[in-house]
Amino acid sequence: MKMFKHVRRNGGGSGQRLAALPLILALLASTFALGAGAQQKKRAVTARLSEDQRILHVLNRLGFGARPGDVERVRKMGIESYINQQLSPEKIADPLAEAKVQNLATLNMTTAELYEKFPQPNQLLQQLQRRGELPADLAAARENRVKGNANAAPAPDVQKSGEVMELPGAMPKQDASPNATQSTNAPNNPVNPLDNEKYREVLREYYAKNGLQLPQRIVGELQASRILRAVYSERQLQEVMVDFWTNHFNVFAAKGADRWLLTAYDRDTIRPNALGKFSDLLVATAKSPAMLFYLDNFQSVSPNTQSGLRVGALRQRPPQRDPLLGLLLNGRRDRLMDRNPNMRQQQSGANVPKAAANPQRQRRGINENYARELMELHTLGVDGGYTQKDVQEVARCFTGWTIFAPRGAGVGTAAMMGEAARENAGSFFFNQRVHDDGEKVVLGQKIPAGGGIKDGLMVLDILAHHPSTAKFIATKLVRHFVSDTPPPSLVAKVTTTYQKSDGDLREMLRTIFFSPEFNSPEAYRAKIKRPFELAISAVRTLGADTNGGPQLHQWIARMGQPLYGFQTPNGYSDTAEAWVNTGALLERLNFGLSLASNRIPGTRVDLKRFAGDSASDRAQVIERFVNVLVAGDISPRTKETLLNQLNEQAITITAPPPQPAQIPAVGEMNAPPRQRQQQPAREANITDPVTKIVGLILGSPEFQRQ
Repeated sequence: MKMFKHVRRNGGGSGQRLAALPLILALLASTFALGAGAQQKKRAVTARLSEDQRILHVLNRLGFGARPGDVERVRKMGIESYINQQLSPEKIADPLAEAKVQNLATLNMTTAELYEKFPQPNQLLQQLQRRGELPADLAAARENRVKGNANAAPAPDVQKSGEVMELPGAMPKQDASPNATQSTNAPNNPVNPLDNEKYREVLREYYAKNGLQLPQRIVGELQASRILRAVYSERQLQEVMVDFWTNHFNVFAAKGADRWLLTAYDRDTIRPNALGKFSDLLVATAKSPAMLFYLDNFQSVSPNTQSGLRVGALRQRPPQRDPLLGLLLNGRRDRLMDRNPNMRQQQSGANVPKAAANPQRQRRGINENYARELMELHTLGVDGGYTQKDVQEVARCFTGWTIFAPRGAGVGTAAMMGEAARENAGSFFFNQRVHDDGEKVVLGQKIPAGGGIKDGLMVLDILAHHPSTAKFIATKLVRHFVSDTPPPSLVAKVTTTYQKSDGDLREMLRTIFFSPEFNSPEAYRAKIKRPFELAISAVRTLGADTNGGPQLHQWIARMGQPLYGFQTPNGYSDTAEAWVNTGALLERLNFGLSLASNRIPGTRVDLKRFAGDSASDRAQVIERFVNVLVAGDISPRTKETLLNQLNEQAITITAPPPQPAQIPAVGEMNAPPRQRQQQPAREANITDPVTKIVGLILGSPEFQRQ
């Protein structure tokens, strides 16, 4: 049976590939099934893990896999010492990782500086026009473009509260408009490409002349920093927890101003609190402009400020909800309003949100989005014991928690605001004038009238110390670090640690890492790597060098996990069922072959350092790389497949089209999707036996586990 026949032999036709596809899928599926069943039973025969197995287990779970020499280093210092070291990342020097990200200038810029240096083109032009400073050539190009686009589809980059922009590294969007099948060069196409090109050209010149850059670079550099730190940092557990909490408190980068707000979210909210007290992390996310914008709380105001209604009238007023988010969730929140948690369909395998209908603008008022997600996804869990009444009361408590100049208020044009105002653009502030200052009752606890910002802080304190939160966070941590099916005994112990330590995340993790459940044979290689984990572990295991650029991130996105690219608040799934499917497994195999053959620009691998003088002996090469990549832990079936594959003349991989910057040209983000040029995927033949062996092992089921 040819395991990897879908990456076809050179000269084979598409029919060969299609015919061979069931073979690889059958073997992959059966092997992954074994991983969940028979192989775990086989491991259970062993009373305990060997020292080397435990070292690998710790390096895989507390980090993103072992680099060359890491196993020996941990063996020398001792497993317990290594775990304790990782639990105190502030004591670990990290010069290499810091050097790798030092040229990513946006990481150290304030949100106000990002607004000023990376203005959104439409907003910049509007501000210049209001001030009478719009250059004549730019005004003419803009006018021509407006005329040419008069009948075009609405631009996806318009600055509105529910706005969704294109995310760097995300897969191309499909245009659902009736004209999607028309050629961009068709005579009846309403868009004049010459006018659009002129518009882009003039914009480019204006940006360059005034020292401005496109906002797409902000998210691109943030994604690169996540990759570089995960690959090179000595503070591996810190990076794992940053990834964990970024997903737990998910924010979608392509929603409006979040493109500018996410840098501070990573730097000032998630990273400083990733291993601290959960209550501190909860307050930091609640005050984060990125979260306030994503879940629309920055728009949530008491109706009293607009209509003069009594506070009591809030109870009869229909709740205001962001239409885009509500439609994306397809009624999930409506079911929750009935307070029947059993009716809520779990999202564990839903890594692709359903398409949304066109949103409609609604009046400002109380917005329940953040209040609901705060309890359902951030703290208590859907079965945590709250009601729709609690959602309404919590939403009232957070009225007035907003953002100063949420979209920059034209800071790119500088002069319309005072210096102090410009410096605070995009920052949190509490607006007492729009806060509902009446009495509230949350989870049976009274919040007195007149509390102002303390109302929200009291809610966060109530939630952080609620027993349901302790169990919910404990369960998620155990699921992430131990098993897709969290052992109830360990969940109970970690819950107790949360309650006794006031939510100290280090102590909770310590309880997990030194538990029998974590160190059991059943937990060894029981988790399936998500795409980000897979890509980083492959780079680290091979000792590869990378610039963390868009080409590597494009592979992560292609495998299904673009960073900051999940639209709905529940974040990416942490269980295998969401990732073990036909398309995902094929992309993982293609990634492994592309990495091994140095076909990912900006990332280089030197396989000769491992192959040595035995490169001509194929059996020895397989043995060597099996030891390097999976510590010799490979099934006879997979090894036989590798040997058989070496008899093939060549294998063909499919790679994404070249995208040197993965950032659209100036103004292109405003064009309808059908206007964008999409290059076809590339195919490449691999004939070198060492490259084939390494690529196929990286794509094997054994390397997919951690």
